[in-house]
Amino acid sequence: MAFVVTTSERTAGDRSGPVYELADSAGTVRAEVWPMWGFNCLRWQVRRPDGAWESILFTAPDWESNPVPTRSGHPILFPFPGRLRDGQLTVEGKTYQLPLNDSTKQHAIHGFTPRNPWRVVGFTGGEDRASVTGQFSLRSDLPSAIGCWPADFELFIAYTLFADRLRVVVTIGNLGPGPLPFGLGYHPYFRLPGVSDPDLSRYILQANVNRVWEADANNLPTGRRKELPPELDFLHPRPIGATALDHVLTGVTATSPSAGLVELAVLSHPDVTRRLRVLADPAFRELVLFTPAHRQAIAIEPYTCSADASHLAARGIDSGWRTVSSQEPFVAAVEYHWE
Repeated sequence: MAFVVTTSERTAGDRSGPVYELADSAGTVRAEVWPMWGFNCLRWQVRRPDGAWESILFTAPDWESNPVPTRSGHPILFPFPGRLRDGQLTVEGKTYQLPLNDSTKQHAIHGFTPRNPWRVVGFTGGEDRASVTGQFSLRSDLPSAIGCWPADFELFIAYTLFADRLRVVVTIGNLGPGPLPFGLGYHPYFRLPGVSDPDLSRYILQANVNRVWEADANNLPTGRRKELPPELDFLHPRPIGATALDHVLTGVTATSPSAGLVELAVLSHPDVTRRLRVLADPAFRELVLFTPAHRQAIAIEPYTCSADASHLAARGIDSGWRTVSSQEPFVAAVEYHWE
C-alpha cells in the first residue's frame, strides 16, 4: 500500500491557498493540513465500511466561514501555550509586551503560530507513510512581532501519516540575537469514529497524570500543584460523563517509553473496538484536558510546560519553561495512535 500527497486550492474565512492531503492509495485513511491557518492538521479521517469518511480530529462545522484557528483540528501553540499573564515576558532585565488576545483581553494566549500562515518546505509519499513539513519564523512570517520576543526562531513541524497513526515531530532553532525561551503545546480535538452519541459523556478517558496545577479566577496557575480531586482523577479509565474539563495536569505516571515515547492518555468508547492513544516525548510533561461547550469532542493536549510558565520560572518554580541556545535545536515527537 503506497501513500501519496496531493494539493488543492481551498478557502476558509479571508484566506485561500493550497491544502495538503496525505492519504493511502487504497483510500482508507487521510489527513488534511492547512498551511495558511497555522499549519493546522485540520482533519484526520478513516474510511467506514459503507465508504463514508469519519473523523478522528474534530473540525468545527463552520470552519470554511469562521475558521477560528484554536477550535478545530490540531493547533500548534508556540512560543508559549496557554495564557501569559498581562501578556508580558521579562528576559535579562528587558520586558516584552505581547497582544492581549485572550477572551478577557487582559492576557496573551497561545503564542504566534496558530493564527498565522506558514510555509511548506517539503512533502513526500512512500510505501507506508506520507509527510509534509512546515516552517515558521518571526522575521519571515510575522515581522511585525519581531520585537515581541527576545529572539527570532525557526520552527519546523513535520506531520507524518501512517495507516494507524499520525506522528508530529518538532524542531526548534534559535535565530538570535538573544536567548530563545519557549514552551510548546498542541491543542488537538478528538472524537472517535464509529460513535454516534450526541456528546462525549460515554467516552472512556484514561489520563496518566497525578497532579493538577491550581488556577486562579483567570485560569492562570498559582504555582501550586495539587493532588487530583475525584472529578479530575482519570488514572483508571472511566466515563467522562458531565465533567467539565479545562485544566493543566502534570506528574506523568507512565515510565516505560516505547520508541522514546510515553503514554499520556487513552480515549475509548464501549461501542467501538479501537481506541486512541496519545504518546509523547518525555519533554511533554504537562497534559491539558479541555471539553468545549458543544461537548462533541475532547481536547487532549500535550504541553512542554504549564500555562504562564515564564512567570512561574521567574519565581523559582519548575514549570517546564525552556531556553534554546543557538547551537543546539530542540527536537521532540508526539504520536496519536488509532489502534
